[in-house]
Amino acid sequence: VRRVVDHPEYGVAKKFILGGGSNVVFTHDLDAVVLKVEIPGRALVDDTPGGYVLEFGAGEPWAGAVAWAVDQGYAGLENLALIPGSTGAAPVQNIGAYGVELKDRFHSLDAVDLVTGRTVTLGPADCRFGYRDSVFKQTGFGGLAGKSLITRVRLFCPKPWQPVLGYLDIERKMAETGNYSPDSRTLFDWVCAIRRAKLPD
Repeated sequence: VRRVVDHPEYGVAKKFILGGGSNVVFTHDLDAVVLKVEIPGRALVDDTPGGYVLEFGAGEPWAGAVAWAVDQGYAGLENLALIPGSTGAAPVQNIGAYGVELKDRFHSLDAVDLVTGRTVTLGPADCRFGYRDSVFKQTGFGGLAGKSLITRVRLFCPKPWQPVLGYLDIERKMAETGNYSPDSRTLFDWVCAIRRAKLPD
């Protein structure tokens, strides 16, 4: 990103940030520099009495990040399974599903200022999360739409974990299976099955 910011032509050009591209259709050539985010990485970066802090590169596919967390035994993201897009795009949209929003599990993120090239770390209050909204979509005072590129996202998985079950489709799964105390893996599998039934590939 620093090379783009410092470039005599690209640095002053408009920027278009492309994450996974799952919700983008180009109907014409863009008059902008396209920044395709492909930063990898998945790691446990802190283990506290209150929970685990997981860090993901912004280019990690969101669905893969959630599956990895569940596979590693870090519960808390399972309701957000199979949402398309990249991990870096998740805070922009404040994604949510089945009773959980990203802001409920958000810890912090790193972003690059597309004007200065400086890296900044933002916490929950800085991101100004709303329903499918964040400071990264806002253009008004203090908005960062088109001004920052998210590079890393950190999420908090609480200890002890409590499943979020208050959603009709999940309640139906509990009734069907007779399992009213699903573990994280079971809840993950249910959410995947529900999403696949509603939104076939």
